[in-house]
Amino acid sequence: MGICIRAMIRQAKDNVFVRTKEEVPKGHIAVYVGERYYKKHRKFVVPISYLEHPLFQELLRKAEDEYGFDHPMGGLTIPCTETTFLSITSHLNLITRCQ
Repeated sequence: MGICIRAMIRQAKDNVFVRTKEEVPKGHIAVYVGERYYKKHRKFVVPISYLEHPLFQELLRKAEDEYGFDHPMGGLTIPCTETTFLSITSHLNLITRCQ
């Protein structure tokens, strides 16, 4: 079971990790992920449709509580670990595929 979860997280990471600004396709949004007290944040791209899902909205509420409108990276910053973010986006990806 643990191997399956690790494989899903690895696949989600491959699907959402972005290296340059030009790689943000239409219908997607770039977000920065990382905890506030760590200077290191990684940039990810997710479909805009994720913004409507309650799991992702909880991440957005945490971002609002943590940063308000003053995001340190100049864009939307999600204050959670990369592992948590990848688990959530992997779950949302599976939900999207099943619909």
